[in-house]
Amino acid sequence: MNISYPQYNVYAEISEFRPDGKTAEIYALFHVEAAEGELFESQVEKIDKAKRLFADSLGDKVSIVFERYLLSDIANQVKATEKYANAVTAVSHIKQEPLDGSKVALLTYFTIGTSVKREGNTTIVESNGYTHLWTTDMMTEEGDSYLQTHKLLFEYEDILKQHDANLAGNCIRTWFFVRDVDSNYAGLVKGRKEHFDHIGLTPQTHYISSTGIDGSPAKGQAKVQFEAVTVKGLKDEQIKYLQALSHLNPTYEYGVTFERGTKVTYGDRAHVWISGTASIDNKGQILHEGNVTKQALRMWENVEMLLKEGNATFDDVAYMIVYLRDVADYATVKSLYNKRFPNKPKVFVHAPVCRPGWLIEMECVAIVPAGDSRFPNF
Repeated sequence: MNISYPQYNVYAEISEFRPDGKTAEIYALFHVEAAEGELFESQVEKIDKAKRLFADSLGDKVSIVFERYLLSDIANQVKATEKYANAVTAVSHIKQEPLDGSKVALLTYFTIGTSVKREGNTTIVESNGYTHLWTTDMMTEEGDSYLQTHKLLFEYEDILKQHDANLAGNCIRTWFFVRDVDSNYAGLVKGRKEHFDHIGLTPQTHYISSTGIDGSPAKGQAKVQFEAVTVKGLKDEQIKYLQALSHLNPTYEYGVTFERGTKVTYGDRAHVWISGTASIDNKGQILHEGNVTKQALRMWENVEMLLKEGNATFDDVAYMIVYLRDVADYATVKSLYNKRFPNKPKVFVHAPVCRPGWLIEMECVAIVPAGDSRFPNF
């Protein structure tokens, strides 16, 4: 569903999951159709006004849980967003330039029927015995990408301890944004693997769904920015790790440590978190090097198989973020997506993937309208 706000030159792509009498979840992607030479402050203000109008339309029980500002020049733009921050919202800022000619796009996650509060840099969402912890904008300026990754993961463990949770047992989804991914990704991979070994996450146990992608944090010496979603109150049987081995190989086979996808089942729905996924085969090899169209088609096929393993389809997807290495591929990729997913919330950003041969990557989350009555509702 698309909603236009012509008074602001903003349009929103909306995905709603609103079962009667139960917690509602809404994702919205806000885009501004920027005028030539329009200042960032004008663009972000227009998006904020449209977001507030949309939030008001959802009623007085709505909460804004999470929002991510995708920015074209974070060093000069992040402070201008602060005036729009909600007191309880987990706010993420990253330099991943929107490719539609604007300086900013905004991904927002709303809930209706939950209790939401904020402690430090973590937003706490409580509903039906579950506690969802959204932590954003974690970064440090000390050391290289390897040392920064170690430090951030230890700091996140400390945050989780305050909520009687831990990374190995409760974390569902992570994001690692890496400044100059071609130079700094190897340090992230090494630091994450060592930390996971330390806490007992191995190929014989499980890892955590993740996106590791180029993106510049706000602090100039920060080489890695870390964000995560952790859920307390889940039983082991509510979590399923998705592999799609007919199309993809286990990530540890080529030295990285994340899950391809994770399904979390509640009484009334399931969430399917799909990690950053590219054009890869079940031997870990890049397919269709140099051809963004063929890479996009194979990437879709891989994502589709992961969704299928989670009893989901593209119809269940709430939003998509599409990462492109080369801005010159934007028109081609946008056309492909508009033909197949004309009404699906999506945003295209400039963000090189972790291997130079990959021209495109995408991530998404699906909300499946089928749960398991053995468990409490979301």
